[in-house]
Amino acid sequence: MSNSQKKGERKTTVRKTLQYFFPVAWKFDKAYFILSAVNVLIGAVVPFPEIFFMPLLLDALITPERDLKQIITYAALMIGVKIAVSLLNSVLSIHLEKYADKFYNFTSEEISQRCMEMDFALTENKEALDQINRGKEGLDYSGGVHEISKAFFMILTNILKIFGVVTVLAVSAPWMLLIIAVLLTLSAVINSRKNKIEIEFFTGLSKVERIWSYVLWELENFRFGKDIRIYGAADTLVHKSTEQTDRIMEFNENRANRIYPLDVLDTVVTALRNFGTYLYLGALAIFGKITIGTFSQLVTSGGTLNESVQGAIYGYQDIVKRCNYAYEVVKLMEYPPMLQKGDRRVENLKSPHEIEFRNVSFSYPNTGVQVLKNVSITIKAGERLSVVGLNGAGKTTFIKLLCRLYDTDEGEILIDGVNIREYDYDEYMRLFSVVFQDFRLLSFSAKDNILLGAEDSDEAVDEMFDKVGLLDKINSLPKGRDTMMFREFDREGVQLSGGEQQKLAIARALYKNAPVVILDEPTAALDPVAEYEIYCKFNDLVGGKTAVYISHRLSSCKFCDRIAVFGEGTIKELGTHDELVNREGGIYSEMFNAQAQYYV
Repeated sequence: MSNSQKKGERKTTVRKTLQYFFPVAWKFDKAYFILSAVNVLIGAVVPFPEIFFMPLLLDALITPERDLKQIITYAALMIGVKIAVSLLNSVLSIHLEKYADKFYNFTSEEISQRCMEMDFALTENKEALDQINRGKEGLDYSGGVHEISKAFFMILTNILKIFGVVTVLAVSAPWMLLIIAVLLTLSAVINSRKNKIEIEFFTGLSKVERIWSYVLWELENFRFGKDIRIYGAADTLVHKSTEQTDRIMEFNENRANRIYPLDVLDTVVTALRNFGTYLYLGALAIFGKITIGTFSQLVTSGGTLNESVQGAIYGYQDIVKRCNYAYEVVKLMEYPPMLQKGDRRVENLKSPHEIEFRNVSFSYPNTGVQVLKNVSITIKAGERLSVVGLNGAGKTTFIKLLCRLYDTDEGEILIDGVNIREYDYDEYMRLFSVVFQDFRLLSFSAKDNILLGAEDSDEAVDEMFDKVGLLDKINSLPKGRDTMMFREFDREGVQLSGGEQQKLAIARALYKNAPVVILDEPTAALDPVAEYEIYCKFNDLVGGKTAVYISHRLSSCKFCDRIAVFGEGTIKELGTHDELVNREGGIYSEMFNAQAQYYV
């Protein structure tokens, strides 16, 4: 990529980042920008009381007359105005700093929400996971809206200062502008190179830090405590953590080694600039071209110009650098979806629906292994379908495709005769109450795990607990339905047994009251009799809804209208329990008879 292309790309990055962050910040709190604009004007005035009053004061001091009243007046005006302006500037700056955490937390919440809204298929996509990590790191490295805005407004402040001091210098010491311009250009080139190195290392460091963060999470997460202790995995994890820490340190050391010579060179350029300024102004004073007061004014103006130009250049480069970091947030927010989503409304959200798989084939992304092959089946509205088969037969994948966690590679899935890709995604998701085999409960109260943000009466929640046989257990807890699950945030939280957690998950599914209900082996921790009781009771509770049940224990699904037997990624057998169990040499018959001996 040529230098012109890189510059064009940087400008695009800065523009898109500002276009994203500034409107968000303006919507969040308009007062921030109003105060920042006032602070720009106040900050620009800060050096000028000294620039204008100091030469008057010095010239008054060295004149033979030494008018005391005049001297005191100049001193009082200079000090008074300087203190007033500086104080106001400091107060505004301190007040604006209060927005830093507000904006940072707001953007962090936006990132978290985006992660939850991204297509589920992307949670297993390496590029997407790297982008999520880069987005989080980009927010940290950039400092977010406040730091970017502060750099932007600082540029405006410095530009106003430059206009003021250039006017002063152009009148009395025009050649000084050339000295400062040449050496500041060198400083700008040096700083630009330093920023490129910082951005280059940021890009390379992202993946390393994601792996490092994962290993640290494994070390600190007590949910992995049993496995770590049983298998003696602590040393392995610590070793992997040390490896990643060493890689991060190597990154940082290489970055420091490349930036160090540039820092030294920048120090030399600054020294040359100061030497050139004093040499030129000293010559003017010696030859009587300027007074001592004017000498002081020009020195102060030169210093202000140096600081302002360097500040404006640094501010621009700082914005470019910060926007390159923050642009990772923008890319995360604009990350392309994997699923095609329509806008068609779902009719009769509370009624049972007919489901059809038509010649569906599917492979998980980047695997090349076909999990489902030409699957076709129609599940009638209100029908109970049992899905059985060996591990890896495609049962859970069948459910994930129906729930639009992934899209089919070939074929189509229809609800009431309409391709599910045509439906509004959020409305489509309201059709399903699902309890997966790897379900998760949140470290919230038992009640919150049922409602998930909805508002309802305690009686309605208790009704769900009662339906799954969990009410007595909930009532026995220290705070009843308000007892926290797990102990991450409350030392009085409880750790329910595996079976109790499964019942709570089923109660959550019942509360949603969706027209299509799916149980994907959520009762694996229960014994066969308890599982059968749950399934039978759950079957009574679903009423006329369309229901799909998956279980390894075939006796649990005898009550279903039909049974689909999966094998090798397709439906090998389909029929009622009586039809399949009596099919000589059939897969279902062999599986059922093999298990039946354990139930007798």
